[in-house]
This record gives sequence, structure tokens and C-alpha cells, in this order.
Amino acid sequence: MDSIDIPATAQSLVTFWGKASAYLAQPWTFYQILIVAACYAIGWLISRKVEPWLEDRARTIKGKPGLLRVIIAVMRRTHWIIFLVLLWLIRLITLEMTWPSRTYLMALALALGWAWLAISVSSRIIHNRTISRLIALAVFSYVALGILELRPEAAAFLEQMAIQLGDLRISALFVLRTVVITAGFLWIANLVGNFFDSRINTIEDLSPSFRVLAGKVVKISLIVVAGMMALSSTGIDLTALTVFSGAVGVGLGFGLQKVVSNFISGVIILMDRSIKPGDTIALGDTFGWIRELRARFVSVITRDGREYLIPNEDFITQKVVNWSFSDKLVRLDVDFGVAYDSDPHEVTRLAISAASSVDRVLSHRAPVCWMTGFGASSLDFKLRFWISDPQAGLTNVRGKVLIAMWDIFKENGVNIPFPHREIIMRTPVEVVSRDAPEAE
Repeated sequence: MDSIDIPATAQSLVTFWGKASAYLAQPWTFYQILIVAACYAIGWLISRKVEPWLEDRARTIKGKPGLLRVIIAVMRRTHWIIFLVLLWLIRLITLEMTWPSRTYLMALALALGWAWLAISVSSRIIHNRTISRLIALAVFSYVALGILELRPEAAAFLEQMAIQLGDLRISALFVLRTVVITAGFLWIANLVGNFFDSRINTIEDLSPSFRVLAGKVVKISLIVVAGMMALSSTGIDLTALTVFSGAVGVGLGFGLQKVVSNFISGVIILMDRSIKPGDTIALGDTFGWIRELRARFVSVITRDGREYLIPNEDFITQKVVNWSFSDKLVRLDVDFGVAYDSDPHEVTRLAISAASSVDRVLSHRAPVCWMTGFGASSLDFKLRFWISDPQAGLTNVRGKVLIAMWDIFKENGVNIPFPHREIIMRTPVEVVSRDAPEAE
């Protein structure tokens, strides 16, 4: 690490501290500190009564979560608003009574307070609270250094903290600037990508798979371009990264084979349109409908409310049943049997009538019923019917059809047999009672 110019830095600090000490020694400085503290205490006390009432009124806003989020963020800083308004009024009054230099500390507190209020409220657009606070603190530090006129000194100090790697000199200021610029470019690229993604998803002429593919291509392209622009704007020569990127590519190829495989599989799935959001699929023991296609996995929601994140590679290498690949029409079979004394023609008619009475069974593809054999204890039949909403469940519609068949068979005297066996004993057997006297 380069040696820091300690004498120059110390001299700057000594000069700053001398000016601050001289200003703090004045009586008006003490009065201003008391005024600022009193205004903050009054604002805090008033906000304890006003803030709950304002927040309750704000929560009556329905249907606008983004606006509500900002309003709540402002309401929870009511003490800052009251404090700044009081301090502003007192400073106006003080300016009429004395010199402007005797209100410098109040003006400084007002500038810093309004800056913190605006930054803390604006940062609430970021949903992650930790990241939101870090960004608010970083932006406020930059603004505060500008208000205090210490930004050149801080930049010089960070520039002195550096390490030398051959011909490349990396300072703390360079790292900080690179991180901030890169994060800003990537954030903007993500916002623009999400905007285009939402606009593409509203185009009904495109297939669902193509909409997902186009949205992901746009977002990835914007992120790559934003990263290159960020590195270029910080002064990094992109040609110097050729060897490094090649080494990283080899490392990624060996260490992240599954990640790359799932990513490529996801692109293939989107291009061949084998599955798309809303399809009802069965993969192994998982049966459900696809909620979302992601770069690494497919989100599948089952009938019991569980969400399975299945790697894209599984949809390429394993057998997938897509119940709604070409259309959403699905045929279901119900096997049943009736007693031998039943009329097969009547049973067929009753079974079709029972299936047609269920609301999910399609009428334009009428149910059919066929006799399939003479069983050991029953006449065997197979009932077939069609539905158009497999994502709503298969077991439940089968159950409704079976209940309807039970009701209509019971009303018309058709019996459903149960297994039984008859034992015929051809050799006479003498049964002796235990109570009978034994023969002498």
C-alpha cells in the first residue's frame, strides 16, 4: 500500500478543528445548539400524538401499494418534518434580529436535515430494507460532505489509500467509484429490463414461451451492456480483461456445469415451446401447473399448494407429460362394475347421464361408456369423459362422477357387487354338538 501523506492530512484536520473550535467557543453557537435540540425534542413529542393518526388515515388508501409505501415512509418521519419546519421558522425570526453568521449552525442543520429526509424517503422505493439503508447512508454521506465543504479533502484522503499492482494503481477512491457506478448502471438496466419485460408480456399476439424468452434476452442484454459501460466509464481498459475473462470462463465451465446446463436447457425449452406458463404437467411424482419459467428452474405449483422448483435440465432429460401441450382437453377414464342381473344397455345410459351432470365434464365431447368384460362377480364397464381444465385437479372430478353414478344407480335399482365366495361341501360332514352326551 502506498504511504499516506500523514503530515498533509494531519494539517488539514488541525486546520478544520481550529476553525470549528473557534466557532464553537462563541456564545451564539451554544444558543444555536440549544435551539436545534429544543426543536428536535418538540418535534418528537408532537409526532408521538400526530403520527399514529396520520398513519391510520394513510392506510385507508386501497389499490395503490407503491403510493402507500411512500406515504407511510413520510408519515414515520413526522418528527423530522416538524423539527425542520420549527427550525426554519425560528431561523427566519433570528435573521430579523441579528447577523446571518449567528444562524450558520441552524442553516447547516436545516440543510443536513432536509437532505436526510429526502434521501431516506426516496430510498424506500427499494424493497430490501438493508440495501435501502446502506444506499441512503452512502448518498447522505456524499451530500453531507458537500454541504460541509469537505468533499475535496475526503477524496484526497481516499486517493492516498492505494495499492500498486504492477502498472495498475488501485486506490480506495477508485474502488468506491467503480462500485457506485457499476451498481447504478446495473440498477438502471434492471429497471429498464423489467419495464420492457412487462410490456412484452402484454403482447397477446406472441406465444407465452416466446414472451418469456424475449423478456429474458432483453434483460440479459441490458445487464451485459450496462456492465461494459460501467467498466468503461471508470477507466478500465476492457482489452486488459481478455486473459482474465478467459480464465474465469474455464473455471466457470468446470465449476458451474450444472448452472450452465440448466441455463442452456431453459433457453432450449423457451425456443422449442415444449412447456409454457399455465401448462399442466406431470414429471415423476410431481403433478401441477407451471407458474413461471426462470433461467435456472421451472416453478410448478401442485394441487396441495406446494411450489416445486424443478431444474430446467430435468425437463430435457426426463419424460414429461404435458397435459395441455397442443390443447387443454384431457380425457379421463372411470372403471366400474355392476351386478349380473343388471341391464347393460340401461347401465350405459345411466353412466353417461351421471357424467354429463357434472359441470366440469364437457358437453360438446359427450361421455361414452363401454362394456369391457364379464368379470368374476360383475359386468365390467369403462366410462370416458373429457375436461378442459386439468389444472383444477383430476381426482376431484373423478370423485364427482363416481358420486353421481352412485346416486343414479341407487335411484334406478342398479346394484354394485362386492366380492364374495360360495363354498360347496360335497362330502357330508357330521356336526357334533358339544352339549351332547358321549356314547358309552
